[in-house]
Amino acid sequence: MSCLSSRRPVVGIIGNSYTLNDHYHVHTSGTMNSAAIAEVAGCLPLIIPTDPRFVSVAELLDMCDGFLLTGGRPNVHPSEYGEEETPAHGFFDRGRDAVTLPLVRACVERGQPFLGICRGFQEVNVALGGTLYPEIRDLPGRMNHRMPPEGTLEEQFALRHPVKFAAGGVFHRLMGAEEVMTNTLHGQGIARAASGIVIDGHAPDGTPEAIYVKDAPGFTLSVQWHPEWNAAGDPVSRPLFEAFGAAVAAWAGSEGVRRSA
Repeated sequence: MSCLSSRRPVVGIIGNSYTLNDHYHVHTSGTMNSAAIAEVAGCLPLIIPTDPRFVSVAELLDMCDGFLLTGGRPNVHPSEYGEEETPAHGFFDRGRDAVTLPLVRACVERGQPFLGICRGFQEVNVALGGTLYPEIRDLPGRMNHRMPPEGTLEEQFALRHPVKFAAGGVFHRLMGAEEVMTNTLHGQGIARAASGIVIDGHAPDGTPEAIYVKDAPGFTLSVQWHPEWNAAGDPVSRPLFEAFGAAVAAWAGSEGVRRSA
């Protein structure tokens, strides 16, 4: 068996841009993202520098078999969904916007799998024409979904509220339960869902928490919470990453057949 045929499927992990010590620019991704992809999805994690000066969507689609659209502190710029920037929208990563939004659209069209997490969940909605609320906790009747400002990682990523799925829906079937407990570490959220988006799960306050793209040929599941935390041990996270890994492996196999034909 050749090295090429035995390689693990490759998942491009969408990185975030940060500045360390006020002057050193880096592209980063949390270790727990790589662990979830390698140890649960069974794929090779590859961190993507999301800057259009360095990568193109066409190259990423060719190199990677699937994509993990990670969370991150920078928000999608409101101009991407037709709104003016305000202080409530936070700060941004325009390089990431320029790479991930067209990448999502291309993946949907091709059937190439992706899993969206937190900001990634929001990117999927925006990429397909939806809008976002700048701050969920400011809306009447909504809870504070943000990460606790203090405490250990275990405390910040602790399970905090239930998510209820549509009975018989995609997430219900995947999880084997109509309601699960999740963590919550986000400020923004879906305001208007894109026409192709199916909201398949909600928090108790009505905030959308689980989506997929209707009639898409590939895996498009996305969640507002952070399943990468304790992905191997959590009964909600593990089936999500296992299903994603299976979809990526299937894509890699079909691509290999096409390229050898």
